[in-house]
Amino acid sequence: MFRAATSNSALSLTEAQAAPSFDSEEQNNIAVYKRVSPSVVNITSKAVKFNFFYGQVPEEGQGSGFILDKAGHVLTNFHVIADANRIVVKLSNKHDYTATIVGSDRVHDLALLQINAPNLEPVTLSNSSDLVVGQKVYAIGNPFGLNGTMTRGIISSIRSIHGPEGAPIEDAIQTDAAINPGNSGGPLLNSRGEVIGINTLIASNGADQSSGIGFAIPINTAKAVLDDLTRYGRVRRPSLGIVSLAIGPDIADQMGLPDVSGVLVQKVVPGGAAERAGLHGGNQQAYLGNQPIMMGGDLIVAIDDHEVQDTSDIATVMERHQPGDQITVTFYRGRKKMTARLTLSEGREVVT
Repeated sequence: MFRAATSNSALSLTEAQAAPSFDSEEQNNIAVYKRVSPSVVNITSKAVKFNFFYGQVPEEGQGSGFILDKAGHVLTNFHVIADANRIVVKLSNKHDYTATIVGSDRVHDLALLQINAPNLEPVTLSNSSDLVVGQKVYAIGNPFGLNGTMTRGIISSIRSIHGPEGAPIEDAIQTDAAINPGNSGGPLLNSRGEVIGINTLIASNGADQSSGIGFAIPINTAKAVLDDLTRYGRVRRPSLGIVSLAIGPDIADQMGLPDVSGVLVQKVVPGGAAERAGLHGGNQQAYLGNQPIMMGGDLIVAIDDHEVQDTSDIATVMERHQPGDQITVTFYRGRKKMTARLTLSEGREVVT
């Protein structure tokens, strides 16, 4: 038989005599959260898909977003609401509102929603062109459905990456602030609580959770998309007006071109920028392995001062321009090096 040990000594606790004080860094963390968290929303997208037996299977996804204005415009990632037939936005006060899609941009992974709700608190947008590696950042969102979660870190790098659709995201913000599933579409903030980016991707190596490498779309990219959506109802993309194929030096040499890498013009789109500037498409069908191609077209090797080795290089240049802009294209026609001045047309294709 066992007995509990007893003691006659009194328990003595040491308690703080005043409310806890916060250092300057903690005070800033708290200030940013209080300022911005009312503007961050939880987005639930609901869709119905069909299984193998053609039965309806409801699917639900979650993400984040943030309020742009008192009219109820909300910015988020396209992949958060893709294929949804119903979108529900939950505010920080726990009220739910059905959202409509004002416009979307699959290429840049952005979507503009609208809700009808009172007393909304919009975020303040910053300028993402002057960001520097090492500056402090905050992410607020709903990772794994945990509403109103804030993490912090620094800008680890500014680099170009490929978005969910494979299109380049220029000057994407890499951060070590913890970003997890559910953070997508939420704001990345500077130390003043201003939005500098939209959290969109994590490098997880298959683990589907934060590895300390997350990426945000720069807010300046979003501003350009929002301007197009509100002015034209769509995103206007510049286009060279070509169907193209990237080739290396060996293939180029076999085609009677200089042994350089570049983008071969397979076809010029009638009325497009390339045709108007006098570029030539192919005129002889051949096969590259099992792939049918057109030979005899111009080989583009540079646009303005940027070397072009594949179609992603063209996409990078296009990201910096609008329809109507003029560019200089350097290309080979046979073994003769030439240049042409193009006025970019508007196109719906992602790359050219």
